[in-house]
Amino acid sequence: MYFSKHNILSRIKDSDSFFILNPLLQQADIITADEVKKIVAHDYSLPALAEKKYILPIEEESKLYRQKYLEFIDTRETDEVQLFFVPWYTCNFACSYCFQDEYTNPNNISSPELIDSFFSYIQTAFAGRQKYITIFGGEPLLPGAQYKEIISTIIHKATEQHMDIAIVTNGYHIVDYIDILQTGHIREIQVTLDGMQHMHDSRRMLRGGKPSFNTIVAGIDKLLEYKIPVNLRMVVDKENIQELPKLAQFAIDKGWTSSPLFKTQLGRNYELHHCQTNNQRLYTRLEMYEDIYELCKTNPEILEFHKPAFSISKFLWEQGEMPSPLYDSCTGTKTEWAFDYTGSIYACTATVGKTEERLGTFFPEISLNTNDIEEWQERDVLSIDACKQCNVQLACGGGCAAVAKNNHGSVLAHDCRPITELLELGIGLYFKE
Repeated sequence: MYFSKHNILSRIKDSDSFFILNPLLQQADIITADEVKKIVAHDYSLPALAEKKYILPIEEESKLYRQKYLEFIDTRETDEVQLFFVPWYTCNFACSYCFQDEYTNPNNISSPELIDSFFSYIQTAFAGRQKYITIFGGEPLLPGAQYKEIISTIIHKATEQHMDIAIVTNGYHIVDYIDILQTGHIREIQVTLDGMQHMHDSRRMLRGGKPSFNTIVAGIDKLLEYKIPVNLRMVVDKENIQELPKLAQFAIDKGWTSSPLFKTQLGRNYELHHCQTNNQRLYTRLEMYEDIYELCKTNPEILEFHKPAFSISKFLWEQGEMPSPLYDSCTGTKTEWAFDYTGSIYACTATVGKTEERLGTFFPEISLNTNDIEEWQERDVLSIDACKQCNVQLACGGGCAAVAKNNHGSVLAHDCRPITELLELGIGLYFKE
């Protein structure tokens, strides 16, 4: 019998208690300081350790690891595929932290022939798979007849093929697109507000400096009025983190949070593609969650607006059980692909538009870089050297392949997540008793 290498043991934030958690065994318990002392001293006489298999024969753990891995792969093979499509990279905003400003793509747009080729390709390449399309940008909902016609065509073709549509938009022209949106099966519209009016408008303004907050708020109201699901995103860094309680209360007062069609997410502003003008405002992942934890303690309205994940803490609290082991957190080329108006194919939204990251083409001809694709598809905690002996690997999943490649030169490198520290915070926040 040995102490499982997948055990995660640490003190709960702002508590005298500890937690022990094992993603492979899908077990989690809160334990006392005295019990931790025994474990640290290699005294495994506590009955619960054997009952829940925190200690077990190494052969049993190895067998279970392989079994759960095969289950993970089998499940992923049948999971729904998200297909991002970029009809253009043009944008009407001048966001202070935009990373697409480095792209050299000309201000061209999708042609009817290219859109036909896209739908033909995905029907063949993903035949038999559940799939939906997310229209991405640039900004997909631009004013003007030519833009509206293309978005209408994409929605119409998706509806014909019984596929849902999601759209990632800055939200400025939502009202102008309501009639078009009503013609399709809209899964969600993702819109960004970076805080209240003054802060948001200082970060997410139109080209030329015109503010956008009030227009976006009106668009969100219109979407909910027409029963179209909204995913409100706040891009967070040190500059605007204190806006979170204010935005939460604003959404509550608007009645948004009481709608079953409304959900939220927090996106960390981070240096993915190139150096930002003022990267001192950027958070590490842990820094962001540490500040969110402190804000949630003093501003309970935040949790009515958004419940942060804190790794698997939120899942454990809401579901009352552990999630399945995460052998791979990167969806690129597995359950996510990205395509753009140049006819190029990419792994994900973190790489789309970067010509050096292109994995092939679907127009004017189909051509795939099979070696690069296979490298992406091979990536999981079994193929990343740094993950193999890491005790948090099945809660981390190896992180983002695009970030790993940027940092280490290979998608088969690691992008470590501060899992233990996030669990300390999340269990401390959600499990108060």
